Amino acid sequence: MTIASVIVDVPAKQTDRPFDYLIPNHLTGIITPGIRVVVPFGPRKVQGFVTALKTESDFEKLKELIEPMDLTPILNQELLQLGEWLTKETLCYKISAYQVMLPAALKAKYEKKLKLSDEVSVEKLSDEIQAAFENRLIISWEEAVKLGCLSLLQKEVVNGSIEIIYEVKERVKKKKLKHVFSPLTKDQLAMEKEQLPVQAAKQKAVIDFFLQEEAPIELRKLLSEMGVASSTIKGLVQKGILSQKEMEVYRDPYEERRFTSTEPLPLTEDQQKVITPILASIEEKRNRNFLLYGVTGSGKTEIYLQSIQLVLQKGKEAIVLVPEISLTPQMVKRFKGRFGDQVAVLHSGLSAGEKYDEWRKIQRKEVKVVVGARSAIFAPFENLGIIIIDEEHETSYKQEDSPRYHARDVAIERASTHHCPVVLGSATPSLESFARAQKGVYSLLSMPNRMNNQALPGVEIIDMREELREGNRSMFSRVLLEKIEDRLKKKEQIVLFLNKRGHSSFVMCRDCGFVVNCPNCDISLTYHRANQQMKCHYCGHEAQVPNNCPECNSEHIRYFGTGTQKVEEELAKILPEAKVIRMDVDTTSRKGSHEKLLDQFQEGHADILLGTQMIAKGLDFPNITLVGVLSADTMLHLPDFRSSEKTFQLLTQVSGRAGRHEKEGEVVIQTYTPQHYSIELAGEQDYDKFYEREMMVRKIHKYPPFYYISLITVSHEELLKTVSVTEKITAYIGSRLSKEAICLGPVASPIPRINNRYRYQCLIKYKREPDLGLALKKMLDYYQKETASGGLQISVDVNPYILM
Repeated sequence: MTIASVIVDVPAKQTDRPFDYLIPNHLTGIITPGIRVVVPFGPRKVQGFVTALKTESDFEKLKELIEPMDLTPILNQELLQLGEWLTKETLCYKISAYQVMLPAALKAKYEKKLKLSDEVSVEKLSDEIQAAFENRLIISWEEAVKLGCLSLLQKEVVNGSIEIIYEVKERVKKKKLKHVFSPLTKDQLAMEKEQLPVQAAKQKAVIDFFLQEEAPIELRKLLSEMGVASSTIKGLVQKGILSQKEMEVYRDPYEERRFTSTEPLPLTEDQQKVITPILASIEEKRNRNFLLYGVTGSGKTEIYLQSIQLVLQKGKEAIVLVPEISLTPQMVKRFKGRFGDQVAVLHSGLSAGEKYDEWRKIQRKEVKVVVGARSAIFAPFENLGIIIIDEEHETSYKQEDSPRYHARDVAIERASTHHCPVVLGSATPSLESFARAQKGVYSLLSMPNRMNNQALPGVEIIDMREELREGNRSMFSRVLLEKIEDRLKKKEQIVLFLNKRGHSSFVMCRDCGFVVNCPNCDISLTYHRANQQMKCHYCGHEAQVPNNCPECNSEHIRYFGTGTQKVEEELAKILPEAKVIRMDVDTTSRKGSHEKLLDQFQEGHADILLGTQMIAKGLDFPNITLVGVLSADTMLHLPDFRSSEKTFQLLTQVSGRAGRHEKEGEVVIQTYTPQHYSIELAGEQDYDKFYEREMMVRKIHKYPPFYYISLITVSHEELLKTVSVTEKITAYIGSRLSKEAICLGPVASPIPRINNRYRYQCLIKYKREPDLGLALKKMLDYYQKETASGGLQISVDVNPYILM
């Protein structure tokens, strides 16, 4: 008898281990490790992952497996082991570790169907399968199960003559758009054209178009291509010359674009020096971790591309991680240009269906390279030759909910299994990575010069307090305004960077200093100009702006701070001739809008690109010669020990957008704290000096990279309960630590209340605590009953990136 060990989809301490199930005879040979199955669990049926097969069990009576959900494994052996590792490292449940590796479509409600491959000739299939399909291309999974021919189907799935398709029952309707076509023959069209009056030139032009085109064309496309008004088309429809119909359009994220293919570029001396050890470790199949530290514009991408090329020649695969969506359009262009259809792309801008299609290409070995955000690190490759993490200092590589993994750690773990190199690239490496490189844990590869030995842009730091003292109340310093006007005359482009979103930050009374806070969360409400509303970005509470101060009844209650909309309005006042493209959360929420705006800017349809974080990275436009940072210090004052590091990285990244090609660049940084070292040194673009200063601060205050940290956050609707549980946890964990470790707490979190739940935390700083993981796991298990019933929430974040 064969027995399957199954991890069931019930995230709880009691179920966080494999359960044994008998494999019924008709499923023998079908059930293999890595496939999902449906099993009886108590009174209900649940999903689960098969992790192993065995011939005996410690239990007498075993229940039988109900049915498989896949015919081929969706997790390979390596990913199953990686799940074990994730569970240990991030203290999550095994089921959460396996779920995080799958695309959303596999977790959603969906219908499974079996489809005959296009290439396969039906005659070659066995009689049973022909009978099952009975001249149809697609049958439902239920039919196949009823007929009991799963093992035959499985063989065909492995051969590729049948494929399993998941039709996600998405809330998304099929995408339909208005199309225009002509019901008439060419001769009839020509006759109609003759009968039109002379002045109907536009209508005649449209008829000419349809004399050439037979296929229906999307109405919007027709209007923009022909430059005609919709009334012109309406007139032709009324005359019966044209007709309209709604047609479904197919979703392929990159279908409209043909990528022009590119050739490898000759490398500079710097690049050659850096790529040699990477190529050597690919040749030797040796696992090494490289930190590629190169200034902005030093040509890191070309090194990635040429390293991948060698990997592909060796018949292996590559994973490239880039920070969230902002990098993909230009990055995708570069990778698709060099490797064509070998590239799959995974990022948050794709729908569940598109993501699933890209994931399937990887699983079926149709592609060799994956470019994607954080979760692409779990791409189901079996023969990895290199993993690259670009902008490795980015905080978006850390997942904020369970399993709280860092993509860099997962990359290093996978690379050690596959004996291949990891390349971490950045112009401003995280202090942890740079410290590891200094210690020789990572190999440091430096590229101190820009590609064409272009000078880094000159940076000027403007003290906004001086501007105020001299009567300039505008959000633009006089220097920045002069420079913007100068660039507009020269027809060069400008990037203005603002460090946050919304029209302005908070609403405050100028008489008594009262700030309007959210009633459910202890945090100020953000003012949004579009609907004159104040909104909480944590729980979504909305309120109208009061006319009078609720505290002192003064009428002087106004919004403070600057947001992108406000800057846009002020620009329109001072420089009405300048064309501005605004990029922030609001203007880029629609799919593809990100790319559209950047393309418009690249084609020169605007003089100024105004935006938040998302424009800081990866942009490479030849005509940008001025970068203005309007508010350098909004991040400096966050209650987070990494705030100086984040400020420095951001300012350096933004400055790196200027003067990347022939024209020289300039940067103006406006700040209220010009004396702060992170702003001063970002002005000099001196990472090494910043690293020394910041490391001193970290050493004194015992923060990473000198110490590891773990954060325990407890939340509950009652304040006293929250405090008492946090006290007990702090005492328990404290008693399990050595003398060297420091346990801080319990203390209210920086945002002490979110959504009417009070939050307290305990921060542990330590160097070597082999028992800490065990103690934390025990603590979580102990409180599991209370957390399961929903009242209490406890989260443990090992090496947190957000301390709020």
